[in-house]
Amino acid sequence: MESLAAYLTPKQATSFIQDDATLRQAIERFDVHRFTIVPIVDEQGKYVGSLSQGDLLHAGKQAGFSLQDAERIRICDIEKYRPYKALPITATMKEVFALSMEQNFIPICDDKGTYIGIIKRRDVLRFAKSILSAEIE
Repeated sequence: MESLAAYLTPKQATSFIQDDATLRQAIERFDVHRFTIVPIVDEQGKYVGSLSQGDLLHAGKQAGFSLQDAERIRICDIEKYRPYKALPITATMKEVFALSMEQNFIPICDDKGTYIGIIKRRDVLRFAKSILSAEIE
């Protein structure tokens, strides 16, 4: 059985946002990197959720699209449309595969809940392809 670590994109290679960042900081990060969704971590590095473009649009609408207001709104105060579930590094590939049906990526946490990276849906498909290829041979 293959380890999740083989498919993990480590935290250092991902983009994430602190939960105390402002709406304006999030908008700027999304704009520069062209993300559609990013993990949110707290000051201890724990995964606390994910922030999507839709969440930003909804929060911006509430703020009246004023950059001054966007500087006062914290990410932790923005209502999230859809929660992204994280899995522990000890999860099985079966659990990862099932969750990848609902999410573009799966945040992975260590045994203390600290965010350590993501597994992308593309990597889950790569795993499935390797299984199918092995069965065909």
